[in-house]
Amino acid sequence: MRVLKFGGTSVADAQRVVNVSEIAINTAMQVQTALVLSAPAGVTNILVSMVKSALAGSDCKNEFSALDQIVRPLINNLASQYPRFDGELVMAFYEETVSELRRRVSGITLLGSCPDPVAAFIECRGEAISIAVMSELLRAREHEVQVIDPVDILVCDGKYLESSVDIEASIERFKRIKINENAIVLMSGFCGGNRQGELVLLGRNGSDYSAACLAAVAHAQCCEIWTDVDGVYSCDPRAVPDAVLLRRMSYKEAMELSYFGAKVLHPRTISPIAQYRIPCLIKNTLNPQGEGTLISEESDRNMITKGISDLKNVSMINVSGPGMKGMVGMAGRLFTCISRANVSIVLITQSSSEYSITFCVHTEDAFAARAAIEEEFKLELNAHLLDPVEIQDRKAIISVVGEGMRTAKGVSSKFFRALAQANINVNAIAQGSSERSISAVIDANKVSEAVFSCHTAFFSGRQIIDLIIVGVGGVGAALLRQIEKQRDELQKRNGIEIRVICVANSHTFIKDPRGLKPEAVTDLLKNSQNGKFTIDEAKRLVDDSHLVNPVFVDCTSSDDIALTYLELMQAGYHVVTPNKKANTSTLEYYTSLRDIARICHRKFYYEATVGAGLPVINTLQNLLAAGDRLIEFNGIMSGTLSYIFGLVDEGKSLSEATRDAYERGFSEPNPRDDLEGMDVARKLLILARECGYRLNLDDIQVECPVDAKYLQGENAQEVLENLKGADEEFARRAAAARAEGKVLRYVATIKDGGKCSCGIKAVGPEDPLFKVTGGENALSFTSAYYQPIPLVIRGYGAGTDVTAAGVFSDILRLQNWTREA
Repeated sequence: MRVLKFGGTSVADAQRVVNVSEIAINTAMQVQTALVLSAPAGVTNILVSMVKSALAGSDCKNEFSALDQIVRPLINNLASQYPRFDGELVMAFYEETVSELRRRVSGITLLGSCPDPVAAFIECRGEAISIAVMSELLRAREHEVQVIDPVDILVCDGKYLESSVDIEASIERFKRIKINENAIVLMSGFCGGNRQGELVLLGRNGSDYSAACLAAVAHAQCCEIWTDVDGVYSCDPRAVPDAVLLRRMSYKEAMELSYFGAKVLHPRTISPIAQYRIPCLIKNTLNPQGEGTLISEESDRNMITKGISDLKNVSMINVSGPGMKGMVGMAGRLFTCISRANVSIVLITQSSSEYSITFCVHTEDAFAARAAIEEEFKLELNAHLLDPVEIQDRKAIISVVGEGMRTAKGVSSKFFRALAQANINVNAIAQGSSERSISAVIDANKVSEAVFSCHTAFFSGRQIIDLIIVGVGGVGAALLRQIEKQRDELQKRNGIEIRVICVANSHTFIKDPRGLKPEAVTDLLKNSQNGKFTIDEAKRLVDDSHLVNPVFVDCTSSDDIALTYLELMQAGYHVVTPNKKANTSTLEYYTSLRDIARICHRKFYYEATVGAGLPVINTLQNLLAAGDRLIEFNGIMSGTLSYIFGLVDEGKSLSEATRDAYERGFSEPNPRDDLEGMDVARKLLILARECGYRLNLDDIQVECPVDAKYLQGENAQEVLENLKGADEEFARRAAAARAEGKVLRYVATIKDGGKCSCGIKAVGPEDPLFKVTGGENALSFTSAYYQPIPLVIRGYGAGTDVTAAGVFSDILRLQNWTREA
């Protein structure tokens, strides 16, 4: 015999009922088949509500109406599809059921109470309706049907509304029933009978348990649980789209996953099939040809871990105090009193110092647990041998499960690293001696991030990077274009998915947790009714959208935004920026950025602040980490000034060259920022600080290429106009250099000891900076490792595209941060 159980969604409408009958008929052609049916979807909830409403004095008019809306269309649709389907007979059964329910409801209303046997009868009427519908449909399709009553077969112990099945006693009952070998057997789920022959319920989700018990008592060759998903997944596919379908898993793995919150199977379902070694197949009613998941003694040895599960609505209780240490029987007393309070413990952990014991219970049991502990340890609490009982609500348990964890190394490390990378604090840890699972207690509001991060670490090659881009001027707009161009290629070749979650300009912002289309950003911003983007909005994005690897990309030159990086990293963001303001702020802020990044396990990348797309910062950091030491630095660090001075070499005036650079987008929005020399000074300060020199911006000697009076103006056009006044003086200086066979360059210098300066220097053909023009940067590092010939980094260093490329490169470096080696 094969036992097939179909859930409520499988009998929710006529087409699904037909699908179930098809599956049953096809199976019955090969082997004796038994169906265990749940109530149609939503019916049990209506019946439970009916009991509650009756107790409140209601006539349950709404509940009866809702029941009619589900059942009557189901019967009528089947009758119209199948001429042999006796719709009148099934409708008569339904109306008789409704009449009986009305009588029971009337009695409850009159008495003002509802005995448990009456509640049990009412709440399982949905299963009886499913049996009546399915039995008539199978007969209409010319198949023999035998309906068996679970009250006569499943011997139960416990309460009327929550009982457990005695399998051995049920086996003896089943032997007394003559099963028609040519018939499809039907049995209601969710219920059984106590030893007095009274109807009892098996608790919510009891239909799976009913099927497993029937499979055990009938010594079935297989138990099939048909649901609306293709099988058991590595985690909830609704939460993680690339969840992996598990082809095979062991009973023990299934038990661990279901115990810690996996939704496909109830923990009680696994016990009877595991005890009697009955394979269990999980399949999809809407995809009957799918392979499904087979639960048996054998596991898939190719998979070390099988799943990530989470259990919500948990409270963590901590019992601690000096009286705990060395006191024999303390733990026994604690757990005995919890048991007497009829509270189930979900997880236990104890410190090696014996100072405290921490355990978790379902939140609904937390108050009862506290009361039981305070009563049991009243004397110890009064004597201050125990500290007051501490309860932390709004907790959840996340677990990694797999048979292969017993022999594989590094599973725990990967698990906790994934949680740390998602910026999740672990409150408690537990692992059984079987090493089949490891669990961590975390804040309930971090479950989505935890599941996603752990699943990515154990199962997925896909890396998701969520971007919040602030500033869509030259660099920001170029970055969006580059993301659009490379997005598909990155996903295809590297498994990296770039999602632009939010984009903001100085006036408004747009957001979409599923990702914005970069090419649509400009129009969306124009039509946005949102207010100005704030740091509070950035924090809400992380919490509300459950972002695991969020990156804040600051493409502005704003001092205010630069000063929010600490808050952003504490909120869970990595920060990537070409904005120099943060790294050239006070030394205290500079140091705090690195400290917070380390403490919060975040990254702060700023390669584009110095050399646009050139690998300057990363190269220098690697050299210093390898033990190198800077002796001297010389460099042209402004692509804009490189371009301007190159045009002056060719005969253009300073103002003409500057206007050319501005119109090509090579300069800052206001060219004054380039010509003052402060842009170079900031870059130089960043390099000096990287080398360990504790300097501030006013420690840099800065020579302005022209007198400050020629840089006055409210906007770029006014500055460009005023700059014409400096042309004659600058031309004389350039001519003097030419007379000596030299050219003018704006050079930044760091001397050994940390003396920093930047200014105009006449350099000859023997100097490597002589030929640096056209927007190039050239940086020469003389160090302990690179002398007498210096390390030179040279390349294009001006323009929005190359700067955006540097930012994009930093963003892509973050995918290595999440991936295990």
